[in-house]
Amino acid sequence: MDLYTYYRSTSSYRIRIALELKGLDYRSIPVNLVGDGGEQHTPAYRAINPQGRVPVLRVENNQVLIQSSAIIEYLEECYPQVPLLPKDPLKRARQRGVAALIGCDIHPLHNVSVLNRLRQLQLSETEVDNWIRHWIGLGFDAVEVLIDDQDFCFGTLGLADVYLLPQVYAARRFAIDLNRYPRIARVERLALEHPAFQRAHPDAQVDKPA
Repeated sequence: MDLYTYYRSTSSYRIRIALELKGLDYRSIPVNLVGDGGEQHTPAYRAINPQGRVPVLRVENNQVLIQSSAIIEYLEECYPQVPLLPKDPLKRARQRGVAALIGCDIHPLHNVSVLNRLRQLQLSETEVDNWIRHWIGLGFDAVEVLIDDQDFCFGTLGLADVYLLPQVYAARRFAIDLNRYPRIARVERLALEHPAFQRAHPDAQVDKPA
């Protein structure tokens, strides 16, 4: 499998975590989202993903999968031996709920394309930073209440953790005060001790600037 990725893209990060947790071999193909106007906008990359986003996973028969949620569902269905979702329907729904909160309601609002649009509308960098902190903080206020008060998000390592860790990385990049979120900080500490999360971390990627 080939993963088109960017080291600090939160959606790419969550796919790397899922692949590592499932013990799957893959080749990382970096896509620079910021240098020279963004490699994602080139005709060559648009031929791979017409939306011009990462991640993209190329699988068997040269098939291309886009959107992290769809990619994770594919991995879960094809490689269930290391499950990210429990068998109990209610527990599955809780995992999916937190994952969707992060993937749909937090992450898209600080995506590179959104931030660039805010700058085009003449918002200052201070205003852009305040925008980011507002939406991450609002989402984390909810996540902190929804997850359990011990172990990973819902006890056993699962889908919610796959989504949460990249979002915590982004929160730290944007100077969010995580002291307000002891449950989230606990999950981060546990995850960063896990080899799969360590291998998937942005600092471990080949395209991270020196």
